[in-house]
Amino acid sequence: MTTSERTAFDSATAEGILRRACGLAGLDPDGIRMMRLGDHAVFRIAGGRVVSRVGRHADRLPSVRREVTVAQWLAAEGYPAARLVTEAEQPVVVEGHPVTFWEGLADGETYASTREMGELLRRLHGLEPPPVSLPELRPFDKVKQRLSRAVIRAKTRAYLADLAEKLSAEYEELEFALPPGHLHGDFNIGNVLQDIEGHPKVIDLDGFATGPREWDLMQTAMYYDSFGWHTEVEYADFADGYGFDVRQWSGYTVLRSVRELLMVTWLSQNAGTDPRAAEEIEKRVETLRSGGSRRDWAPF
Repeated sequence: MTTSERTAFDSATAEGILRRACGLAGLDPDGIRMMRLGDHAVFRIAGGRVVSRVGRHADRLPSVRREVTVAQWLAAEGYPAARLVTEAEQPVVVEGHPVTFWEGLADGETYASTREMGELLRRLHGLEPPPVSLPELRPFDKVKQRLSRAVIRAKTRAYLADLAEKLSAEYEELEFALPPGHLHGDFNIGNVLQDIEGHPKVIDLDGFATGPREWDLMQTAMYYDSFGWHTEVEYADFADGYGFDVRQWSGYTVLRSVRELLMVTWLSQNAGTDPRAAEEIEKRVETLRSGGSRRDWAPF
């Protein structure tokens, strides 16, 4: 067992890995500031000019290597997406953790409009496939991996595992309306940021896969109708920008439930080190059990 497998992946551990990676990449870890902690720990460094992503586990390495190739492909296509920085070969690997370095975009909290999101997603789906073999979308693999590691109550783990089994069967029966192809994999408002000139750019490229295009449309629809994080007008602009309203598709409610399950299991990774996350997990699971409103799910 490696040191990284024995040590909890919290903000302090991730920062230590980042500092070592900066040394290997020839970058100054000046003014380190954590932005979020999920499958990756995301930091701003170099006075905010650079964003670094530290992979939670060594098993992230293949997807991060693919992410680097995808970023290079999108740059060659002139597509507005995150750009890599530093002359060092990426990813930099520290104790099995893959670390990448990217151009910082404005303040990291200024988002594109939903119409721009829809237009960018339509443009992305319209590109010729990238020159790299992309994995097939297998959302339930992530659920299984996360639940095997999550520090949560046994009762909660069992419920989520049973729900995953039920939804997996329903997912296999879905008939998709759009032709399949390459996907961003995690396309939502938090992953389409403005650069310093106010132009939108797509970030978090490690989830690229092949599969149903409806997958990339789901989060914006859910953020509107399940959580109220988008207004009706904002969602209409997104659907118009893309040219398809996924909420009108017959399989929408099943795929929405799959996405909700992933939101819960994503957060479960932090339950062992963050009491607030642990409390939020139990609240979310209770609404899944009862069929209650998702409007009080706190964003993380």
